[in-house]
Amino acid sequence: MSTFANPVLSGFNPDPSVIRVGNDYFCVTSSFEYFPGAPIYHSKDLIKWRLIGHALTRKSQLDIRTPEPGGGVWATTIRYHKGTFYIITNSFDRYRPQSDDRVWPRGFYVKTTNIWNESSWSDPVYFDQVGFDFDLFWDDDGQVYLSSTYRRVDRSPDSKLKDFAIHVSTIDLASGTLKSTPKMIRESESGIAEGSHLFKLNGYYYLFTAEGGTESGHCEYVSRSRESPFGPWEQAPHNPLWRNTTDDEVQNTGHCDIVEDSQGQWWAMCLGVRPKKEGAEWRTSVFGRESMLLPVRWENDWPIFNEGKPVTLQMSGPNKYMLDEDKAWKDDFSGVRLGLGWYRKNTPVRKDYSMTARHDYLTLNGGPYTLSMPACPTLFLRKQRHWPVVWETQLDFQPDVTRVEAGTVLWWNHTCYARIGIALADRNGQSQRVIRLTRPDMEPVERVISEKGEVKLIIDSTPQSYRFGYLEINEATQQKAEWTWVGDIDTQIMTRNPHIGQPFTGMMMGLYAYGELQPVLTPAHFAYAEFR
Repeated sequence: MSTFANPVLSGFNPDPSVIRVGNDYFCVTSSFEYFPGAPIYHSKDLIKWRLIGHALTRKSQLDIRTPEPGGGVWATTIRYHKGTFYIITNSFDRYRPQSDDRVWPRGFYVKTTNIWNESSWSDPVYFDQVGFDFDLFWDDDGQVYLSSTYRRVDRSPDSKLKDFAIHVSTIDLASGTLKSTPKMIRESESGIAEGSHLFKLNGYYYLFTAEGGTESGHCEYVSRSRESPFGPWEQAPHNPLWRNTTDDEVQNTGHCDIVEDSQGQWWAMCLGVRPKKEGAEWRTSVFGRESMLLPVRWENDWPIFNEGKPVTLQMSGPNKYMLDEDKAWKDDFSGVRLGLGWYRKNTPVRKDYSMTARHDYLTLNGGPYTLSMPACPTLFLRKQRHWPVVWETQLDFQPDVTRVEAGTVLWWNHTCYARIGIALADRNGQSQRVIRLTRPDMEPVERVISEKGEVKLIIDSTPQSYRFGYLEINEATQQKAEWTWVGDIDTQIMTRNPHIGQPFTGMMMGLYAYGELQPVLTPAHFAYAEFR
């Protein structure tokens, strides 16, 4: 047995779904309120993954307007059938669990025969079935089954549980039309059964379900049937398949998909979080839910996950080796197209950036929405995947009016973020260019800077906090660079729950330009962005 490290997909990458086609593995994860949606990763060994594109890159595929945190695209599933790749998902337009107010979305799929070309994915084919965590299964006779999670329709009005259950139907795949009424095939004593995946192996149909909710009660169950995807179902004698507790270094594990490698070894990918232990308490993980790998073997036609033991950060498995991942990354904006891995909050309705307006710069033309508004601001984000890490950029911005700003941001969601940027402040009747640091529940901090010139902005992360600084670029600083630190913020403040919606994502860092209900008429030019 060899050793490898979890997570294999670090940072905001929950709800993994994985397939193998030949010697290639492909994995998709949830993207929620961010665009483009449905990120697709490729691997040759299930350990080292590379982002190769997204399935939802056009407004005709995904039109996210003003969702709450945690809305948007949930739990994408990837499947391959007769030369065609399918990604199956849904998008929540309204998600307000605090008041039990959610609009169940229709599911849909997109497809392609060329997974390497993200523009080749089709427009959606929508289902007549609602819910989330959609899955497609092709039986040996060609019949296609669709499963999803939604609230059971015969729920008692006095129930104190969510009563989310797994439903399955037959479907005409070409049109998305159901051929049978959805049948509930799995519910949970916890009130939450979700994340369904159907498989057929050795004459059995298998149903994998995530139960208990995606927090501390999260775990994975399996059932099997000799007859059909409608059941009847037999429960595994060793359910749940494993359990990570609130005392473990990896927590909240569940929502699995399984895959067989080219040597006949089976594996599972699941989500988990890695909070930071501090004394007797745990700090919320800034990375959100990440993708973990664990070995699977079969015994008496039942899957045994990791010998029933908890998922850990250091794992053992056949023919897997730990790889040192390079944490450094830099985008010098030298191309004519924005690179992979940049995300917008919501689907943009117009192009507000340029890669050619100034050579080797990313130019943002700030729109009229601030970062606190649920609409789509001029904001470009990347996932934080490691700590400690430094995020740095260099900005040329000459604001000509007050109430506009450009800079860099530490982003949890639109209700919780911290930003440091360049603005114009009115001081004693005079306008002065300033560095402004804005954090949750704190008064803004300003530092006067030169009237002109580029400025470096920095966010320095540790497991406990983030601190924000700047450095003016001139001849003196080229000789001796010393950062001016403006302030910091605790990670516990930055990972708080929104008053509406849920924090299903993870920490991101990014670049922005905005005006308060007015466009920014002076461009913001960014020379680079990097993690180091």
